[in-house]
Amino acid sequence: MLNSEKLAIAAHLHVLLRRKTGRVTDTEWMASNTEYAAEIVRFARAAAEEDGHTDLAEWAAKLELAMVPTHTPRTTRNSLFGVIGGVAKPAMPGASDSLMGASEQDAHRYIRGIR
Repeated sequence: MLNSEKLAIAAHLHVLLRRKTGRVTDTEWMASNTEYAAEIVRFARAAAEEDGHTDLAEWAAKLELAMVPTHTPRTTRNSLFGVIGGVAKPAMPGASDSLMGASEQDAHRYIRGIR
């Protein structure tokens, strides 16, 4: 889930908690810290059960679901950036070999210059 979506859920829950319980929360911290979010979820569910606020329980469940960690496999991420074994591949075949046979002096002459 995108961070902006987590932040939107946290902001909505913040407004509900402020209106219904008087509790003030930190929405950015809630969207980024799983321990803080878990405590807010626990508090919101307790308040929902105690006072009968079903919308608090609903948004607490949404926040809990949003905070489930999702990781992309490292091999997929590396293949997206064209990195294999920690060495970057050229963007196009032959793109980096235009100066491969050039002397050190010729290679530095073309950096940031027009050929």
